Amino acid sequence: MLPARLASETPKEDIGNLGRKFSFAMVQVRTSVPRVAGASYPGDSQVWPTWDDDKMSTTVHNVRMSPDKTVRRLKTYAGTQGYVYQYYFVGERAALANDPEAPAKEFVFDVTSDRKLTYAVSVFLPEESVTTWTKVHNRPLTDAEQYAAAKLRLFRAFDELEDVKAHGRRLLVHAAGLEEALASLGVE
Repeated sequence: MLPARLASETPKEDIGNLGRKFSFAMVQVRTSVPRVAGASYPGDSQVWPTWDDDKMSTTVHNVRMSPDKTVRRLKTYAGTQGYVYQYYFVGERAALANDPEAPAKEFVFDVTSDRKLTYAVSVFLPEESVTTWTKVHNRPLTDAEQYAAAKLRLFRAFDELEDVKAHGRRLLVHAAGLEEALASLGVE
């Protein structure tokens, strides 16, 4: 129930709550589909709730994001040690020349087990392991297969290590581990 002084000042389509007004803003949605002039289409306008304060500002929703910003997909994995990890893929690069795992491809993941502290975990896929697999299977590994092997190695660390932050920041995919990981996915 609105106080008497607000009820008379508040339009019927607005819902008042202790001096704040909750109203609806019409937002035009543009699409790239060719349109017939003068025709109306379902979903042309959508109604989005906005909070209006003293200055009656309107909030715009669903503003297109800059293509320069990378959207990270935060994923969850429940390890057998009882921890639930959240992680996302940051990127891949050639291992630095002075790195003990070089020459290798490094896959970097950001990981957290407590949602407070996020740390990087590097999974190294040595060229030696890739070359061995290529010779056995008579074909090169695709980028997706290399990523899958790195991700499965990360999962194995989640399952086997009690403290990934302390003991699993640098993981290695050996030739045998690569063969086992890809075989589990049915890659031949």
